[in-house]
Amino acid sequence: MADRHSIHIDRPIVQADLDFLDGRADLIGHDDATLGNAPAAVIGIGDHWDAERFAQFPNLRVISRAGIGYDNVDVDAATAAGVIVCNGPDSPTVSTAEHTLALMFAVTKELPAKIKRAADGLSGPGAATSLELDGATLGLVGLGRIAKRVAVAAQAFGMQVMACDPFLDTSPISGVTLAALDEVISSAHVLSLHAPSTAETRHMMNATSFAAMRQGSYLINCARGPLVDHDALLVTLDAGHLAGAALDVTDPEPLPVGHPLLGRDDVVVTPHIASSTAIGRRRLYEHAFENALAVLDGRPASIVNLS
Repeated sequence: MADRHSIHIDRPIVQADLDFLDGRADLIGHDDATLGNAPAAVIGIGDHWDAERFAQFPNLRVISRAGIGYDNVDVDAATAAGVIVCNGPDSPTVSTAEHTLALMFAVTKELPAKIKRAADGLSGPGAATSLELDGATLGLVGLGRIAKRVAVAAQAFGMQVMACDPFLDTSPISGVTLAALDEVISSAHVLSLHAPSTAETRHMMNATSFAAMRQGSYLINCARGPLVDHDALLVTLDAGHLAGAALDVTDPEPLPVGHPLLGRDDVVVTPHIASSTAIGRRRLYEHAFENALAVLDGRPASIVNLS
């Protein structure tokens, strides 16, 4: 039988989401004062780790991210400290893909304005300016697990799907056209971002990118906030070049109260909850804990800094 390990967790988790552990670990948390000598830590996106912090916990052997992205962890610093970094590449796929679709419908059907219209006691659509998705082009920036699921669903609604991904030479999905980034940006009626946050992708959607988009098109971001220059987004929305934007992630996160992107009829903002369904949340933490336990027990895991 495998040893019972202590695992630090950075936030409270309801017991029902931890039943899968079945007594295999002692959980401690939720701050650095309780981390102590724990050999493993399970973290969310808001828990940041750099060289200075790693140096404070020399007994730490593994950091396991509950989710895909690990831009809150300095992987080079972790490697230098002898700490293995894990992520869960498939854990948020279903929930995040569904939320991407939900945002696409919300913004293209102009739901914020329509809901306000109903609340004001008005009937009828007002101006009929919303987008019919059948026959429209969906552009995907990145074609990983989440984007693939979005692509298949979009095709079921009659959308034409284009994608760019520097790691793919051929499309893994029938009917999805691979193209260069600039062609995807300029062709899409709806552009959905599915790229990681790196120095190269920071503000990939900027004034130049927005100017290249179709007149009256829409932007969706359920990936990472820094992909979008929000000042440039505001300018292009105010100019009427884009018809709308839907954001589950922002930079900073959360946006401060009163930020000009909030409360607009042409913008939908949700607070980084794309993966937060009941099943999705459980799946995130189950994968994260299983990765941590696998590393501690010497079994295969989803390791980011495997050398």
